Amino acid sequence: MENIQAIKQRFELIGNDPKLNRAIEKAMQVAPTDISVLVTGESGVGKEAIPKIIHSLSHRKHAKYIAVNCGAIPEGTIDSELFGHEKGAFTGATQTRSGYFEVADGGTIFLDEVGELPLTTQVRLLRVLENGEFLKVGSSQVQKTNVRIVAATNINMFEAIKKEKFREDLYYRLSTVEITIPPLRERQDDIHLLFRKFASDFGQKYKMPTIRLEDDAVQLLTKYRWPGNIRQLRNIAEQISVLEESRSVTWSTLKSYLPDASSSNLPAVVGQKKSEGDFSNEREILYKVLFDMKNDLNDLKKLTLELMKNNDGNKVQEENEGLIRKIYGNDGEELQDNERTALEVLHLPEPRPEKPVVQPNHEDKYHFAEEIEEEETLSLQEKEVELIKKSLERNRGKRKAAAAELGISERTLYRKIKQYDL
Repeated sequence: MENIQAIKQRFELIGNDPKLNRAIEKAMQVAPTDISVLVTGESGVGKEAIPKIIHSLSHRKHAKYIAVNCGAIPEGTIDSELFGHEKGAFTGATQTRSGYFEVADGGTIFLDEVGELPLTTQVRLLRVLENGEFLKVGSSQVQKTNVRIVAATNINMFEAIKKEKFREDLYYRLSTVEITIPPLRERQDDIHLLFRKFASDFGQKYKMPTIRLEDDAVQLLTKYRWPGNIRQLRNIAEQISVLEESRSVTWSTLKSYLPDASSSNLPAVVGQKKSEGDFSNEREILYKVLFDMKNDLNDLKKLTLELMKNNDGNKVQEENEGLIRKIYGNDGEELQDNERTALEVLHLPEPRPEKPVVQPNHEDKYHFAEEIEEEETLSLQEKEVELIKKSLERNRGKRKAAAAELGISERTLYRKIKQYDL
């Protein structure tokens, strides 16, 4: 059996990082078996090398090896690509087609970005892993296949399972053995080796002298976080090889090619979860508006009770009008028609100083407060019903247009129509 160094040379793997060596060792150990393997790691770390190593060292090495990028195939056609279809199974299916699992029978299939598979396809894949059976799209005849599946992903599978985007049973079937490729920032001693290899390759490709880094540029190269990993490093080496006339790369020259180089030593930004309490849809916005209205109504109710207690109608009327002005924004001006309407809707009493107000007893006060609260609730409901009716009449019964005019969603409008039996 080949050793690690021979495998590295054969598959052009550069680096001596212990984590990288351990990943290669695990690939060599599982290769002779038919165990399913899941390769994990960030985008651009070189996960595609591991399934090639596994296939080349297995007893299937003379059979087909097919690599499939699951994220690049549209959801509507991925079942047909993987499992094939019968003639007439869907529009455009003019002839029977064999899928990858049928073509690769006896060989190995590499499913890259397996976390992007639709849930319906995951069910089909689970059946293949469990008993080697699958159905073509549009067929009822069960077919058998004998393939070795190696999958890869750059997403957090446990998060995907938690969000119900990936089946937990499929994850455990795929990850019988899990091989993790470390990101480039954790392989600092390998970064300069990789850069020199890329620089040499591009020098030969473009027939020009190979670029080299000065000492301060090497330090910058190894301290940078490399969010794009090996793919980004290779692109930077190619850009400098083509664009720079000087073959000696200084710190400032390298920095100009590194995006956000000044913040390269900062921790990686972790995606923030959106607050579930944000008013992110129409219903929550409506609730907020209603809560604000309720606070204003409570203030008006307190002023009305003060009217009864203090027997000072003019003063309370001025306070009521001041609150309405505050709501409508008419500071220092006389109340407009809509403000007078608001007072009427809220059932505020008109001040009558010539007629003394009878002071109620303790029980009557609470009874009156309950009646006011009930009337306010009924008034709001009546106004809401009236607004919905008028909007529907103006839009000739078209609910979509009425919902847009009212500033609510169609679902909310349907619920209100049903609730008020309109």
